Amino acid sequence: MTDGISVVIPHYGNPVPTLDLISQLQKQADAPPLQLIVSDDCSPEAFPATDGVTVVRREANGGFGAAVNTGAAEAEFPLLLILNSDLEITDRFVGELWRAARPWQPAVCAPMLVGHDGATQWAGRHFPRHRHHIVEWLTPLARLRPRLHEAVGHDTRCIAGATVAVDWLVGAVLLLPTDLFRSVGGFDERYFMNSEEVDLQRQLRERRVPSIFLGDVVVRHEGGGSSDDARRVRWVTQARLKYAAKWHEHPGLLRFGLRAASVVNLAFNTGRRALGRDVAPVQTFRRELSFIAPEPTP
Repeated sequence: MTDGISVVIPHYGNPVPTLDLISQLQKQADAPPLQLIVSDDCSPEAFPATDGVTVVRREANGGFGAAVNTGAAEAEFPLLLILNSDLEITDRFVGELWRAARPWQPAVCAPMLVGHDGATQWAGRHFPRHRHHIVEWLTPLARLRPRLHEAVGHDTRCIAGATVAVDWLVGAVLLLPTDLFRSVGGFDERYFMNSEEVDLQRQLRERRVPSIFLGDVVVRHEGGGSSDDARRVRWVTQARLKYAAKWHEHPGLLRFGLRAASVVNLAFNTGRRALGRDVAPVQTFRRELSFIAPEPTP
């Protein structure tokens, strides 16, 4: 196996962002050889055949982890680079990330993620705790949330220029050895969207494989573009409950805490409605409870 990086991009929906990212990848300078793989997750608009790209199409929509696993099965190089399609990269990004990660291998590595407004998206995180999710759920804390990073699990050591060993890294960009990814069976496909990357890194941590935030490398990430807000909240919530169950962290306690937070939200929104705010307290309360409710057994 020659030295190089297999790049896997899961695709669903509009192919334009993925095509733009591929164009940027094909212009990379001062980088090792790249194998470009697009995993079409049974998208309604199929990803087109593209020169220099291996395109694999799944027969059923399985979510982020399943799409990455399908693409990673085609990987030929020793390093695997998992990329969201909604990224903007420079023509030296891959080489910079590869060189910054090389002294730490074997490891899971990721750069600093920033939004299009330049604000950090806190790529490095603490392993999830119930209190992180409950703080996020509480509407009265929404205005304070930009100052509650540690309270929701962000590792605030992860700033520009810092190199930090963290609990886990956000899955928008992940660089790791291909054989390590395969050694744990890739992403757990029971997570449709969200929590698959923290689950993977927790499994690798048990094998003493670290996760390293590389703040000298920066990439722009839009985030949240593949789904509407309601579906995204449902996916995230159900994934967190599955994660808690898998790691024996009392999912019933998490569900109870979120329901209690929804009661607080109901009281808070009722007060806002009394003050003339355009909110629907009962409708919002019912919607939140539907996100928390156990998924029906197939």
